[in-house]
Amino acid sequence: MIVPKVTAFGGGHGLYSSLSALRPLTRGLTAVVVVSDDGGSSGRLRDELHVPPPGDLRMALSALCEETEWGHLWRDVLQHRFSTEGPLDGHALGNLLIAGLWSRTGDVIEGLDWVARLLRAEGRVLPLASEALKISADVEFEDGIRTVVGQVAVATAPGRISRVWLDPVSPKVPEETLAAIREADVVVHGPGSWYSSVLPHFLVEPVAAELVPAGPRSVLSLNIAHEDDETIGMGRIDDVRALRRMAPGFIPAVVIVDEAHADEAGLLPLIEDWGARPIVRELRREGTVDRHDTEALTDAFRKAFSLILGG
Repeated sequence: MIVPKVTAFGGGHGLYSSLSALRPLTRGLTAVVVVSDDGGSSGRLRDELHVPPPGDLRMALSALCEETEWGHLWRDVLQHRFSTEGPLDGHALGNLLIAGLWSRTGDVIEGLDWVARLLRAEGRVLPLASEALKISADVEFEDGIRTVVGQVAVATAPGRISRVWLDPVSPKVPEETLAAIREADVVVHGPGSWYSSVLPHFLVEPVAAELVPAGPRSVLSLNIAHEDDETIGMGRIDDVRALRRMAPGFIPAVVIVDEAHADEAGLLPLIEDWGARPIVRELRREGTVDRHDTEALTDAFRKAFSLILGG
């Protein structure tokens, strides 16, 4: 089944995985990327130039490069990271290119579209907001609840996250981002760092106002790793509960679950009680703990699309 338009939400390696898996299934693929990263090259450029962090946007653009020698070359150039003893150390060349285009054009989306043309990208990349976001969370540590600030701190907090929020509370959202939700035949959420890449989209009011009614044409892909720093001591059932608390009106049509989590107590009944249909697949790439088998994820998305669209 080839779907005319798919819009995928996320950030980092999780979004890269979903975009790679979605490409064979659609003629119109759009990525909407969270812009709260404050670490590494992205964090430095964000602080120095007062721009959205470009790293996750670069990753999404790289995932959409044309499948030719030209596309692969420029993808690798974008991903090249400097290793020096000077101020360039750790910077990804693509981050510098994107920031330079933003400085030249004065427009976040126009700059991203120029990079997409360079890659001959088979799809479009848009930001969740046209300004940098700061994510914070209340985390339950052994000695009590503390607030951690910044995406890196949230993603690596060794405690149970109870609440997340964004600053600014009402960021500027491009109309192109909202239109990408309204015009999509299918909307995809996840996989990715749950509290710092998947849930934040529901914290931006105009975006959430489009995502909630899009639930009947939405797919939620749960993570495959058993634990990461952000969700130590938690399971996929906790991820579902967190999303339900944050966006009580949102009900996806389909939830994709890795086979390794299918026997987690209460998970599948909770998904069904939510009003969604679970799809269980073995999604982990052999020999890894947190990397997707792209073909398996494509197959899961294909099944999800057939359930939503009746193909």
